[in-house]
Amino acid sequence: MLTEAIVPDARGDSELMSEDREPQIELSRADGKTVVRLSGAWTTRRARQLQSRIDAAFADIGRPDHLEFDLGNVVALDTVGAWMLVRRRDAFGEGVETSIVGASPAQAALLSHVNSVEAHPIERPAKLPWLLRPFDGLGHMSFNALDDLVTIHAVLGRTLAAVGATLAFRAPFRFAAVVNQFDLIALRAVPIVVLISVVVGAIITQQSILQLNNFGVAIYVVDLAAILMLREVGLLLAAIMIAGRSGSAITAELGSMRMREELDALSVMGVDPYQVLILPRMLALLIGLPFLTFIGALSGLAGAAIVALIYGGIPLDIFLDRLQGALNVRTLMVGLIKAPFMAVIIGLVAVNEGFKVAGSSESLGRHTTASVVRAIFLVIVADGLFAMFFAAIGF
Repeated sequence: MLTEAIVPDARGDSELMSEDREPQIELSRADGKTVVRLSGAWTTRRARQLQSRIDAAFADIGRPDHLEFDLGNVVALDTVGAWMLVRRRDAFGEGVETSIVGASPAQAALLSHVNSVEAHPIERPAKLPWLLRPFDGLGHMSFNALDDLVTIHAVLGRTLAAVGATLAFRAPFRFAAVVNQFDLIALRAVPIVVLISVVVGAIITQQSILQLNNFGVAIYVVDLAAILMLREVGLLLAAIMIAGRSGSAITAELGSMRMREELDALSVMGVDPYQVLILPRMLALLIGLPFLTFIGALSGLAGAAIVALIYGGIPLDIFLDRLQGALNVRTLMVGLIKAPFMAVIIGLVAVNEGFKVAGSSESLGRHTTASVVRAIFLVIVADGLFAMFFAAIGF
């Protein structure tokens, strides 16, 4: 049976301060027992030397009846050294009587603590049959989606509370912060939105002309491009660009502030993070996305006019005349009505993912990616629901 004893000596703790001496192990046999005399520093800094010397010293020791570890010359001992000593002692298993002598009071206390810690093997969860694994993943996704829905509602509630506090003059309206965020979110995104909208408008028009020419009605490409750009494509392009550009930036900013505990610092100072950080960004999104939607729709129509002239032979004056007949206020309003809802979706997802960031760069990258993907997915789904709703009411 494995037995163990730790016998402290009367040395003071001052001897534990020196870590300059290399660890040594000497084996001797006396009075029917094997004595292992340890010396030097048994610390983390010497862990590699300790392991190699332990392996070399105990390679040919066999299986003694009694094993005594003498720590009389050990000048420094920390948790790693104590753990390596206890692990080597326990490696002999049952039937070997062991004792530890010569330890200082601090060393004896450390060894007793290390000895009392039991190893708990990691229990691996049972693997599901391969037929059930897709359903297991679906279940995890469902619970995560439900959790996100709850936290997004919490973010929405806190944001509305911040709006109410501002309207009730219990909190200042940070006009400068809103203007700054509008510049970052909307104005600086104008070039990329214009470029993408022109290209997409040109592609839609070019492909439509190729098909409509077969029926001799290429002039109707103006109606098609106008309705698509104003009702659907202009908004979708602007929303996707904002989700990828500004949504990710909001998540990264809030996530990095959470990692550095700046959000907690604001709360301790009595400053509501939703008043200072969230509300200006949400207002900038609410104003900026309709603005970019309108700019994107006009840019798409400009690209359509250029391609209609080149591929369809439709002069600009005829294009504009046909465009005036194809458009009405209702067509323009459809895209502008949907834009604020898309802005709220992008903002809520970005803020929610930013607040979920833990204390690592890996977590920040993962949630920033999730913010972009989920925002784009929800924007497309919401646009489809709006399209069905407007079609049902004849708008």
